[in-house]
Amino acid sequence: MSHGHPVGGFLVQTRLLIGITLSLAVLAGGTLGYYWLEGWDLFDSLYMTIITVTTVGFGEVRPLSPEGRTFTMVLLLVGVGIILYLMTTMTQMVVEGKIREALGRRSVQKHIRSMRGHFIVCGYGRIGSQVAQMLRENGVKTVIVDSSDRIRDRLTEANQEFIFGSATEDECLMAAGIDRARGLVASVSSDADNVFITLTAKGMNPNLMVIARATEPGSELKLKRAGADKVVSPYFIGARRIAQMVIRPTVADFVDLTFHTSDMALRMEELTVGPKAELVGVTLMDSGIRKNLDVIVLAIKKPGGGMVFNPPASTVVEVGDTLVTMGPRQSMNRLGQMADAVED
Repeated sequence: MSHGHPVGGFLVQTRLLIGITLSLAVLAGGTLGYYWLEGWDLFDSLYMTIITVTTVGFGEVRPLSPEGRTFTMVLLLVGVGIILYLMTTMTQMVVEGKIREALGRRSVQKHIRSMRGHFIVCGYGRIGSQVAQMLRENGVKTVIVDSSDRIRDRLTEANQEFIFGSATEDECLMAAGIDRARGLVASVSSDADNVFITLTAKGMNPNLMVIARATEPGSELKLKRAGADKVVSPYFIGARRIAQMVIRPTVADFVDLTFHTSDMALRMEELTVGPKAELVGVTLMDSGIRKNLDVIVLAIKKPGGGMVFNPPASTVVEVGDTLVTMGPRQSMNRLGQMADAVED
């Protein structure tokens, strides 16, 4: 997805630089010409040069000698041509910039219309930008919704699909493909806006997974009442992690290595068992997950929402079970094939 034409833009900028240089040269030459030929002071000479090349129609500053009139005619022909060249180049820059911007928006909108199962991230501040980056790193398609001009420039340079506008407006969420999205992250700085975004999103797509950010105490309950599936308080999570580092530093280090280090050989995943999976109806002992793949099943989430922690080896895997697993990175793809993994 492209947002501009660097070569064309460079050529226009070069022409603009040439036009400005020539215009300054005309002003300097005209000023010095009247200064030498007519003996005027520099201010009158500059004034005469400007009213000549701009063809404003004012009268002469002082009566001109025959040499001065000849110089004025030459200055008029050369200067008007250069000024027209400069104005044409400036107009071209404005028009081409608008055209490129319109074409870029149309290209982005067309690409968003083709997206399915993506996540909409509302707000691209410190929280939203990190969420979007992590989602992209894990292969999740994202569309950003933000109304900041500064953010728009950043997203354009990063070739990130985005909708410029307020996430509280129905039109922006529709443009972001909320009817085809898998989920939405409400991460703007205002809890009130996050509540409104959640209400609007759930009203437009009741099946949408909504994860909302809460900042103020008491906002979590309001967001859940509005329909948020999950509510996260960054400040609470940050405080809890700091406390864990004090109380259980080794556990905290292990969690950091597992979840926050991209090159770590060990990783944690969740896989939802599909109807055609070879694991269906098989016990964990007979599945070979531990023996052949060296993968540990930490928990099994049942379709009804119940969670079985540290399931015994006799546990039978069923369709719709979500396996929370931990093991070597290379083993996870094989386990995904065995589970015929499907998206929640």
